[in-house]
Amino acid sequence: MAAAPKLKKTLTLFDVYAISTGAMFSSGFFLLPGLATAKAGPATVLAYFLAGIFILPAMFSAAELSTAMPRAGGAYYFLDRSLGPLAGTVGGLGTWLALVLKSAFALVGMGAYLVFFFDVPIKPLAVALTVAFAALNIVGAKETSGLQRVLVAVLVGVLAFFVVQGLAEVGGMEGSDLERQFTPFLPFGWESILPTIGLVFVSYAGLTKVASVAEEVQNPDRNLPLGMFLSLFTATAIYCVGVFIMIAVLDANELRSDLTPVATAAEAFFDWLPEPWGLLLVVAAAIAAFASTGNAGILSASRYPLAMARDHLVSARLGDLGRFGTPVPAILVTAGLMIFVIVALDVEGIAKLASAFQLLLFGLLNVAVIVMRESQIPGYVPGYRSPLYPWMQVAGILVPIVLVAQLGALAWGTSALMIAGGVLWYRRYARPNPKVEREGAIYHLFERLGQRRYDGLDSELRTILKEKGMQDEAPFESLVTRAAVIDLDEAVPYANLIARTSAVLADQLGVPMQQLEQGFIDASSYGATPVAHGAALPHQRLPNIEQSEAVFVRCRAGVTLDTSLEDESRSEPVYAIFFLVSPEGSTSAHLRILAGLASRIDEEQFMSEWLAAPDEQKLKETLLHNERYLSLHLHPGTDAASLIGKALREVRLPAGTLVALVRRRGRLLVPSGMTVLEANDQITLIGEAEGVAELYERYGSASSSAQA
Repeated sequence: MAAAPKLKKTLTLFDVYAISTGAMFSSGFFLLPGLATAKAGPATVLAYFLAGIFILPAMFSAAELSTAMPRAGGAYYFLDRSLGPLAGTVGGLGTWLALVLKSAFALVGMGAYLVFFFDVPIKPLAVALTVAFAALNIVGAKETSGLQRVLVAVLVGVLAFFVVQGLAEVGGMEGSDLERQFTPFLPFGWESILPTIGLVFVSYAGLTKVASVAEEVQNPDRNLPLGMFLSLFTATAIYCVGVFIMIAVLDANELRSDLTPVATAAEAFFDWLPEPWGLLLVVAAAIAAFASTGNAGILSASRYPLAMARDHLVSARLGDLGRFGTPVPAILVTAGLMIFVIVALDVEGIAKLASAFQLLLFGLLNVAVIVMRESQIPGYVPGYRSPLYPWMQVAGILVPIVLVAQLGALAWGTSALMIAGGVLWYRRYARPNPKVEREGAIYHLFERLGQRRYDGLDSELRTILKEKGMQDEAPFESLVTRAAVIDLDEAVPYANLIARTSAVLADQLGVPMQQLEQGFIDASSYGATPVAHGAALPHQRLPNIEQSEAVFVRCRAGVTLDTSLEDESRSEPVYAIFFLVSPEGSTSAHLRILAGLASRIDEEQFMSEWLAAPDEQKLKETLLHNERYLSLHLHPGTDAASLIGKALREVRLPAGTLVALVRRRGRLLVPSGMTVLEANDQITLIGEAEGVAELYERYGSASSSAQA
């Protein structure tokens, strides 16, 4: 399968927070509280709080899956790769449709607040906004998220002001008055809580939608889980405190029939502001909320057809990227369907029914985590792991089932219809396509199904891991600096090289040489040694060793590898061989080191630099990220001359940087704090890019590395 064009990684932590938060705040806060209190009375506050707790399993599972597989399409991609393309098709089409419906509902919902000041035709306005947001999405995700930042900043700022003023108003109330507003706390009994949780649960449904743009997130291992957690904390706090304030300051009967409860509550305690500024603030927040939901909805929803097109489940045209690097056809189709829904359908009713499908999808995300973990695919290395596995996931499967049951037969029927539509599409369009050849990780879990296990999945996950790069570069760089180097001019048999390398590693690891030698031979015999671009990565994992060790081999004449070690004429020569041994229990670290080496080997200029390196130090430097190391010559008269005569412990370096190698009179030293630098030493410093850049500015004239 040809590699699909990749989306640009432009989204930061704040963008993740803004997209996730903006996808939640709309009807859940500005419309639903009145309807919810009609079902549960003052206990609605408890319902909002419990809904925020119940969304945690889906959030943790989405965070784990998106850091393991940061690809456009979010839930679709996770379900496809875990449960297979049928589940992916159903989940992808259903989630796309549900997002379209809810985003259209949000833009139509703006009218309920705009009528406070303007007599505007609601549907034409919603269509115009859809066109505007679609155009912004076409220009770029960064530009879209830029608007999202502004909208969410306005929204959270105004709502924080609303909460502070509301709490001040409640604090000034008589205790008896406050008690009367919350008595009885459960006017309709405990049996009203679950249906109310099911109703308000959709207020949090947008939390995980940011996973659909995971491919465009910088440092997804950190930014995706942290952004979602911060977003959930914000939403839960504002929902619970805001609903508490509404119940405290408004008449119960009026609140239960109020479709603009936030505006009504604001009028009750913003009376100190000149008319109509209090109401205007709330309307501004509501417009920002509905607009951010619509904007984030188009951004998230358009990634579903993009991802499905890459996998040949829908037309390949939907996978094309435009001149700005955005999925233009997918955005246009998404916006077009939104416009049709706005013009032709009762958006509000259908959007509420689509919420049942969202609940079922949350349950499937938890199933996906269980399948991926239990399949034990080596390439599945999430940067974030859900806590309390598997009990968190079991709870996450049961909760949606219970809540959907509370929504009634119509909700079940709508969900069944969406599932049936996905199955029909898969059987008629996708399944006959010979390019849809993969199976999900579930067939790794049930290996007794034999030929249906799809070994290409592990390869795909390893590719993703390589693209993500090292989660923490420091262990990789430390390994590079301490690795032994064998530099050869003449060709040698690969079996002899294995023996020589095993002898070196046996001294480093305290492991019998024969055990190491046999491990490398077995890996070669079984075809488990990756070979590409003139380089090979023989590797193994052993018990009872403390850390990874490596031996790097350069052979200018080339070493011929063969998986059988019998007929070496059948293989092309390799010039760089990286023997790696890691602890048996460190699968993640082992794969990340391999990914780091593979990503360097893939660079176009690597092999020419590797073969041209004049010494061991330069050989190792070819493996380091250019922006993460600096090589200095300590010649008198250069900026680095001030380092001559100093012990390393006396040298003030930026945080996160260190001297890793010292080359002195043709010998390579592994330095310590007591090492005194001498004139004409060549030193290699490694560390964070910012610290290395600072050192380059300080000692640039002595640098032999092209730092930026």
